[in-house]
Amino acid sequence: MGIQKPAWLEALYTQKFFAGCSHHETAKKNEKNIYCLDCCTSICPHCLPSHRFHRLLQIRRYVYHDVVRLEDLQKLIDCSNVQGYTINGAKVVFIKKRPQNRQFKGAGNYCTSCDRSLQEPFFHCSLGCKVDFVLKHYKDLSPFLKACNTLQLSPDFLMPQDMGDDEMTNETPHSTIVDCDEPMSSSSGSSGSENMSVACTQIVRKKRSGLYVCARSANRVSNNEDMATSMSRRKGIPHRSPMC
Repeated sequence: MGIQKPAWLEALYTQKFFAGCSHHETAKKNEKNIYCLDCCTSICPHCLPSHRFHRLLQIRRYVYHDVVRLEDLQKLIDCSNVQGYTINGAKVVFIKKRPQNRQFKGAGNYCTSCDRSLQEPFFHCSLGCKVDFVLKHYKDLSPFLKACNTLQLSPDFLMPQDMGDDEMTNETPHSTIVDCDEPMSSSSGSSGSENMSVACTQIVRKKRSGLYVCARSANRVSNNEDMATSMSRRKGIPHRSPMC
């Protein structure tokens, strides 16, 4: 008897996503849009500190159905012949089957499990349809499974803006970005370079899209004062030579 559905795949079908997290009922943006493969459960972004070392899969919504990025799912299971769709520039596939009642099937390409119309050359409209097809005809899913020890959320995943400082510190590495767009001056003799060094080390934490941003202010007050003072000086009265 071949391998049936692994625990993470079985739970992926049964878990309910985009519902409020019971552990963070009072927090904003507490929808459970993340799936932890190691715990086989759905979590919200506020739960990430407790799962930061686990394999995580972001769940998205497309036409009121749960989808996963094809790039991420391919690391876990063979998704060939499953029709994909493009949302926000990324290919996604449906997790569960989407039955479509058809009294008459004309010429065309249809899903092997739920009779949904498909484009060529795909045979399955969702991951669930392919898994059911493989188990029905081959009785073994192991050749299609892939070993994946690490799986992190995609770089475009945004953290909620109302997360506390402790939660911010324990975020996943890709959700923290430090941006310094100007290089520091290498000279240390002038006062301007000292001001630039102080300004660069001042990191202002801004809650903008859940990211840390290193904001550099133009702290050149002393230079501006010196320049204004030198420009405001009046020239002395010109001394003309005596007329002969």
